[in-house]
Amino acid sequence: MMSVEEVLQNLELLGSEQARKTYRRHGVKGPVFGVSYADQGKLAKKLKSNPELAPGLWASGNHDARVLALSIGDAQQTTGEQVDEWMSDLSDYVISDGLSGYIGRTALARENMDAWMCSTDEWRGTVGWNVLASLAINDQALPDAFFEPYLSNIERDIHGSKNRTRYAMNNALIAIGMRNEALEMRAIDAATRIGKVIVDHGETNCKTRDASTYIKQANERRAPKV
Repeated sequence: MMSVEEVLQNLELLGSEQARKTYRRHGVKGPVFGVSYADQGKLAKKLKSNPELAPGLWASGNHDARVLALSIGDAQQTTGEQVDEWMSDLSDYVISDGLSGYIGRTALARENMDAWMCSTDEWRGTVGWNVLASLAINDQALPDAFFEPYLSNIERDIHGSKNRTRYAMNNALIAIGMRNEALEMRAIDAATRIGKVIVDHGETNCKTRDASTYIKQANERRAPKV
């Protein structure tokens, strides 16, 4: 099995200046080799599931190593202590979004989601709302009543929330609106009252989706043809 140092050496060899510049434009801070996601995937496939290696890669502080850690770690074995440690020094949306997907597969997500949403920390808030969006898309067993209070919370707080938290809240609104017809109408009504959501995407061409428009179009695409 490779050591953390050997994996870091492999990542460094796979990095490129072009990718480093791209990641920097997307707000990635700290050490970064600039490894493409295609090459990340190949290395992750080679390493397979490796929960023993993942914590050391994360602790390196290197962006590419952290992306790899999320690919080879075992979400089901992740402890609350590890989640808290990994969330303690988030500094950009790229790794925060990646961590959201990882945490969303753990048993800890549901029980901690509300606390993360209420955090004044931009990245914890982002993770919390990302987890809610994931539940809205993937957990069809949850009743509408589970999601309805969050629509009110989004409507009340979105404009006063921090930049990337605001973006995650808008995405959660969209995800809830895509669940079914009843929630679609409630989400569109909330989006209409919210109005335009302003998010600073930095030096990128990324855009913030208009929730009402996106929900309607997504549900139209999914509607059965007659």
